[in-house]
Parts: sequence; C-alpha cells; structure tokens
Amino acid sequence: MMLRFTFRALAATSLLALTAPALADTLVDNVDGVTIDGEGKVLRFTGLVFDDDGKVTQVLARGDERPRVDYRLDGEGRVMIPGMIDAHVHVGQIGFAAMTLDLSDTNSLDEALQKIAQFANDNPGRPWILGRGWNQEKWGLGRFPTAAELDAVVSDRPVLLDRADGHAAWANSLAMEQAGVTAATKAPAGGRIIRDAAGKLTGVFVDSAIGLVGKSVPDPRPADYDRALALAQERLIANGVTAVGDMAVSMHEWHAYRRAADLGQLRIRVMAYANSPELMELVGGTGPTPWLYDDRLRLNGIKLYVDGALGSRGAALKEPYADEPGTSGLALTKPAQLRNLMSRAAMGNFQTAIHAIGDAANADVLNAIEELSETYTGDRRWRIEHAQIIDPADIPRLGQHGVIASMQPLHQTSDRTMAEARLGPDRLDGAYPWRSIIQAGGRLAFGSDAPVEPADPFAGMAAAISRTDADGEPFGGWFPQETVSREAALAGFTSDAAFAGFAEGRFGRLMPGERADFLLVDRDPLLVSPDDIRQTKIIGVWIGGIKVSGE
Repeated sequence: MMLRFTFRALAATSLLALTAPALADTLVDNVDGVTIDGEGKVLRFTGLVFDDDGKVTQVLARGDERPRVDYRLDGEGRVMIPGMIDAHVHVGQIGFAAMTLDLSDTNSLDEALQKIAQFANDNPGRPWILGRGWNQEKWGLGRFPTAAELDAVVSDRPVLLDRADGHAAWANSLAMEQAGVTAATKAPAGGRIIRDAAGKLTGVFVDSAIGLVGKSVPDPRPADYDRALALAQERLIANGVTAVGDMAVSMHEWHAYRRAADLGQLRIRVMAYANSPELMELVGGTGPTPWLYDDRLRLNGIKLYVDGALGSRGAALKEPYADEPGTSGLALTKPAQLRNLMSRAAMGNFQTAIHAIGDAANADVLNAIEELSETYTGDRRWRIEHAQIIDPADIPRLGQHGVIASMQPLHQTSDRTMAEARLGPDRLDGAYPWRSIIQAGGRLAFGSDAPVEPADPFAGMAAAISRTDADGEPFGGWFPQETVSREAALAGFTSDAAFAGFAEGRFGRLMPGERADFLLVDRDPLLVSPDDIRQTKIIGVWIGGIKVSGE
C-alpha cells in the first residue's frame, strides 16, 4: 500500500520527498509507534517529527497538538519501530557470500556436492571455487567431509569452502597441493589439521590452520570489496537492519566504507572493530575515530579471538568434549597475550570486543577484565562476543564490571542439538544464558553473526523470547528459563545494541536528538506470537529521515 502525503504548502512538491533529503521538518503521523525510551522502558506514540538533518525533534502521543511542518506523511496506522541494529555481523563476508558459492541451504553431503559441481560448471572462468556455509552437523554426517569427496566433483581447480561458522575450511587436493600443504605439515598454534587414522590429510583445517591453504587464494580487488559492500547493504536494509557492529574489519573493508561514504553510497550505520592492533592504531591513531558522515561510520576499537567454535570443536572448554574426549578446544590467544592486547587498546580508550564461546574462554576473558579494570577505570564497556557457554559460577562476574554479552539468538536454535552432543546433558546450564546474564547485572546486545546466521532481527527476536526454532521446536522452548521479555528482545536489537557500540544518543531509539532511523511494519512485535514475529513484513525503511527501501 502506498503511503499518502498531504502538504501545508509547496503543493507542487512530488513524491520525491520520500526518497530525497528532507528540505524542512517532516511529520510522520497516524502511526502505532513503539520505541525504548531513555529509561529503558517501552514508549508508545502516534507521531514523529524530524528535521532536515534527519534528527528526531518531537515524539507525539495521541491528543498532542501537531506542529506546523512542511511535510506530513500519513502512516495509515502502520506500526513504527526503530531501525534494527545488528550488534555483530561481518559486512564484507555477507557481500562476498553473495558473490561466491553458498552451501548454507544444503541438508546433506550429497546435496552439497551436487551444488558444488553445478557451481563449478556454471563458472568455468573462476580460477578457484570459493564459498561457505557447509555444516556436517546439519547434514547428519557424523564426521567432517573429505578432500576425496570434493575431488570427485571438482578436480581441475582448487576448491576452498568455509564452514558455516567460519572456523573451519574444506579443501580439495589441488588446493592443498597449490598451497604446499602435505602430510608432513604441522598445525600452527591455535589451529588443527584434521587427519585420518593413518595420519593423512582429510582436507579440513580448523581455525588458524585455515591460513595454510587460504594464503594461496588470490586477494580480492578493491572493486570486489566495493561490490561486496553494496550487496551487503541491500541484504541488511531488506531485513530492516539500519546499523551494525562490524567485527574484524580489514583495511580493505575500511577503505571500502570510506569510498562508499565519499560517494554518498554508505546507507547503513557502522560501528567498526579492527581486525588487528596495527589497523586499530593506523585508523584511529590515539583513540576511536569521530563519528563520520553524519553518524554513518566510526572505528570503535578492536576485535580479538580467544577460541574457536563449537561446530569444529574449537571452542575452549574447561572439560573435554563429551563427543570427543581427546580435545578441550583451541586457545587462539593465550592469557598473557590477551591482557597485553586489551591493555594496548585500553590505553588509547579503544573498546575491545572479544570472541569467546567455550566456558574456559569466557572465564579467561572475565579474568582479564577483572584484572584490567583495576588499572583502566571509567566507561570501558568490555564486550564478549557470543558468550555461548559460560560456567554458571562465572555468570555473576558479567555484572561486576559492566560487561556486555553480545549474543546471537539464532545460534541457540541452530546449535541446540550440537551443543547437547558437544557438552553432554550435565553441562548445559550455562548454555546461551540470556536471562541469567541480565539477572546478574550484565547487559545484552543482540545480533546475527551474519553470514553465519541470516541477518534477520525478527527471527532473532522470536528466538530470544521463545527459545524455539522456526518450526516451534522444541515444544515449550529449550531451557525456557533463559528466555527474555519482548521488551528486552526489542532493546537488544535497538537501544542496547547502540549502547554496546557507544552510539546511544545518536541512534537506536526514536527520541529527540537521535537519528530518524525507523521502519514501518505490518505488526507489533511486542503483541504477536513468536511465529508471527518471524513473518513480519517490512513496509518501508528510513535512515536519517530518508526512505531507502519499501513500497
């Protein structure tokens, strides 16, 4: 349904006001508005006024006198909510995933091999077959796939395919040969080479061992990064995502942001975290950058990694894996090194966002935060990315230093059965413990880890309030005592996600002084069932008062 404009003046002005920068104050009236207010509570309203800078000036309740404005947009009773913020994504990877082979929809090894063969046939000019998204657990394979299986469908070109979580890669024999990887190759620290019973290479490399083969892949060109960013923005905006926390940003990606913004083509807002201390300091210098391009881009700090992922048994656990007692995971960053890197960032007031999935990794990060908080005081907003498995004894520690648990609700629904297998039934009390973190005084920020999971905040909200998947399984929710309220789920994808990236007061809430980033949708996520939330239709997306998507 098209939205209707009425005018007080300038009657000849056309519908270009929907897509061009506003020339003066605009009132979006007759909406069923929902936002999180300055006290963290739900505020309902019926009208929103923003100025020609794209900032909210008034939030109007029913019965409030409407101001004189140059433009009035009739919302026709639609639900208005803040633009969604995905607190943890990999923007470049979203775009490159759209440009390469996507195996995330495959349900068996045979299906994946057929898709790989078809992709190779359809792209005869590609020197490498690259892609991502395979998941041996989803396939019910009971093991990792092998190079021999890849060779059977593509043997004339090297193939390298990332696992769904990005913490393992599957190579064919030609890829290993070109990289000079042999049975005598040793795994680097923080990595693992999967071998068969005879010690021969199987073609799967975990965490830092991925680089043994990945180093031979040709580097993308700047134009490729620009195309990836454009594609990623399309997909994010289509899902109602207007701002992101982009994790482990490379120099190539940072320059792609700057190029896009210089051309007026950076539409989403980006809270960036560098992939190395060198990049952090090269871009930020003595501290985080200012907010650039009308609050479109800022380098906040650095992304660090302490362990790997559960799917590849790289998450660092306090006790061995229940389904592979010979391993307890991989430590990608040693405790002393972690403290050094965190100190280096803190001295420049950079924020640290630290990947930790297993309970041992989370304990290491919490230990480091406790020690460093004695030296580096003030508003640090230490972030733990994922925080999937936490020893229940460690959960209270998240509330002691304002730790933000940046978590992805869809990981819980995707990984539930795998987590049960990896940990066993007696070690699940601290698995994806959202409500426990809030009760301990910690803070949540929600995201997707896209492209690992779809950047779909409505599916994420549904999972957060129900702990069930799209099929409603398991009935009653998986450890339902860890669900969060609808209000907390909305905040996790809006105001709390903004707070996690030092963006509060700029965007994330529809309040005076903040950017007019909002969605019109066909239902109220605070009033409908989890299944209905997943089916939310986005009617329009506005960023800074400018319509960027919709009818």
